[in-house]
Amino acid sequence: MKVTVLGPWGGYPKAGEASAGYLVQKEGFNLLVDCGSGVLAQLQHYLPVEELDAVIISHYHPDHIADTGVLYHGRLIQSKISKELPELPIYAPPHDKEAFNRLSHEPYTVAKPYKENEELQVGPFTITFLKTTHPVTCFAMRIRDGEKSMVFTADSSYMKEFEQFANGTDLLLCECNLYSHMDGSSMGHMNSTDAAKIAKAASVGTLMLTHLPHFGVLEDLEQDAKKQFDGKVVLAASGLTWEE
Repeated sequence: MKVTVLGPWGGYPKAGEASAGYLVQKEGFNLLVDCGSGVLAQLQHYLPVEELDAVIISHYHPDHIADTGVLYHGRLIQSKISKELPELPIYAPPHDKEAFNRLSHEPYTVAKPYKENEELQVGPFTITFLKTTHPVTCFAMRIRDGEKSMVFTADSSYMKEFEQFANGTDLLLCECNLYSHMDGSSMGHMNSTDAAKIAKAASVGTLMLTHLPHFGVLEDLEQDAKKQFDGKVVLAASGLTWEE
């Protein structure tokens, strides 16, 4: 399994970068996890839009879905100037029917629902879900390929349930929108101590802090997390890859 960070930023992208987006690859299968602002431009550093096999969305805040529309345009244009492409499935929670339906632009993209309590098979990946604590319906994901696993917390304030959900995972891609002295419970976000607490209790291999804030010294997030978790801690950054 290979994971490439396309967008590490929370809320909106920094200049020339992207908000939430992660490319997960295995055996030639290309899965895009979230598709925030600027993600499509970043994706094309690694593969053309026509080689994407599936997309999965955690929730409908703009910093996680803003580029789904331009992804549809990309598939449409490439179908016209190159070759006809198959429908691109975009897996998403069906709770917001209007937002869910906007993901479908057949025959270029098609929205497909996933269910909280059911496994989803996407290419070589088996995906399970955990509803998070966030102002809108949002789901964390555990993605397994038969050998390795990763957990993407998506957006959430701290929940003890993450400890079991992420137990033994190789990579914990954990939102960290706040610094250790800040309480994100009312905002639906975590701080560096929250992320490290989950990583420690779950005995994860690597903790990657993402959905980063636009203020402060980002390295402080990493240093504060290392005070709580003695495993590997890294800050997400555009183009950063994890592979095992």
